Amino acid sequence: MCETVNDLTRSRANLAIAVWRQGEYERQFEENPVMLHLREIEQAILANGRVDGPELEALRRLLYAGGKIERREADFLVELHKRVQHMTPAFEQFFYQAIKEHILAHGRIDAEETAWLRRMLFADGKIDDEERKFLHELKGEAKQVSREFESLFEESMKQPPEQRTCGG
Repeated sequence: MCETVNDLTRSRANLAIAVWRQGEYERQFEENPVMLHLREIEQAILANGRVDGPELEALRRLLYAGGKIERREADFLVELHKRVQHMTPAFEQFFYQAIKEHILAHGRIDAEETAWLRRMLFADGKIDDEERKFLHELKGEAKQVSREFESLFEESMKQPPEQRTCGG
């Protein structure tokens, strides 16, 4: 009889764990329908190779669904920016504005945000003119910046400017 009680207790415990895991799995989608929609839009954008009017408007609506862009959405946007084949001026402007609003949500740029910015900006091993402009805007609009941001800023400004040809 003791063994049966232990088996029953184990079965109930396993059932409770299974129910909890199923709930966690379902909550992941309940809490994150925005990310599911963003992944769908990403597939359409990557198939098209560019972010045009309807896709840009859908990105804007979904990314700002909660009123502001959280880190998960900012990470998504950075990855999308890297993968888009043909950059449009409208998407470039939207990208930098959205990331700036994300970084400046609290008015200051701390060490953790600077580390994230460094990974984003130096992913390709160089700083381009648009990224330099972005850093100037961040520095000018932040109420407070960390020593780490100051260091990133100085390092970025020392990078050689882009070499453009007549058509570029």
